[in-house]
Amino acid sequence: MMGGMQMQMLARGYLVYDITGSAGRLGLVAAGSAIPMLTLALFGGAIADRMDRKLIIQLGQTIGAVLALAVALMIIAGYVTWQLLFLASVIQGAMFAFMMPARQAIIPQLVGKKNLSNAMALNAAAMSAMTLTAPAVAGGLYAFAGPHNVYFVIAVLGGLSVVFTTFVKMPENVEAVKSKRPVMSDIGEGLVYIWHSPIVRILLVMGLATTLLAMPFRFLMPVFVVDVYRLGPDSMGLLVAVMGGGSLVGSLFIATIGQWRRGLLLILGSFASAIALFLLAIFPFYFAAAAIMLLLGLGDAGRRTINQSLIMEEVEDRYRGRVMSVFMMNFGLMPLGVLPTGFLIDYLGPQFAIGILAVLLFGVSAYMLITQKQLREMS
Repeated sequence: MMGGMQMQMLARGYLVYDITGSAGRLGLVAAGSAIPMLTLALFGGAIADRMDRKLIIQLGQTIGAVLALAVALMIIAGYVTWQLLFLASVIQGAMFAFMMPARQAIIPQLVGKKNLSNAMALNAAAMSAMTLTAPAVAGGLYAFAGPHNVYFVIAVLGGLSVVFTTFVKMPENVEAVKSKRPVMSDIGEGLVYIWHSPIVRILLVMGLATTLLAMPFRFLMPVFVVDVYRLGPDSMGLLVAVMGGGSLVGSLFIATIGQWRRGLLLILGSFASAIALFLLAIFPFYFAAAAIMLLLGLGDAGRRTINQSLIMEEVEDRYRGRVMSVFMMNFGLMPLGVLPTGFLIDYLGPQFAIGILAVLLFGVSAYMLITQKQLREMS
């Protein structure tokens, strides 16, 4: 599934920019997934706490495969437009809103709390391995065989993910919570739980701030590749692959250290992302960017993996789906960070816009380091 997602991020972004030549519209298409993820994520979390999480995951995977197949056929028919890709982004956002809380909440059920940190790190390493390989494949396939073939491959990967998920064996003592209360009551209970858990609130805010500031560059990378480096989609694939390599190394490192100073490492990961973005802003050279992507990937792995692990360790199982749905809203807000950055690029240029994000992320990281003692000392 992650391989297909990474291929689609590259293919859709480059296809939109090919069609429109506008960073603003590229940001708008990326923002298409934000509305359903923001409005439906809480419902997805509540459902993940009362239904079979494995079934929810497989339904989401099926929708993703069908959606990719539909886009491929539209490209072949000559009907693809940025508006159609925007609609596909909206549907995908709705699918993520229900699937991702269930996907994250199911991991503690499979491995137990003792092995959770290592499991999350290994899960992130597997995702990073796809970030390392899938974009490079997608970039080369896009350049030599066209975007429709990229989407066909994404559809096949989606189908395979459904098949592989059937082999996941749930522990015998795990059952979905049978709730006859209205879904809104469950959502309210989850929000109250978060409000009365200060460290969970801090971790969620940290995830939100760093996601909004660190992730827009990934969505707007085609602008750098085309307008700054003057290269093609295969070159973009290499950049994303190097970033995936950094994420893979970072995830494996986190898996080996276990529970050592993870709160501090979370903050340091945000600093690494801020420094990497600043270097990308001041060095307009492709090979420099390829090296900087390694640091960006390391920071990304630290932020994402450790943040999710700490949250899920702090939360009771019956609330995990709902808490993770709030965490997943970060990804719904992420495209909303892409949208203003895209328009800022149109008016001020890509390097200046990314430089602003770097400075803001550095400021947030410094604030967390100085003021959040409980977070710094978490192990």
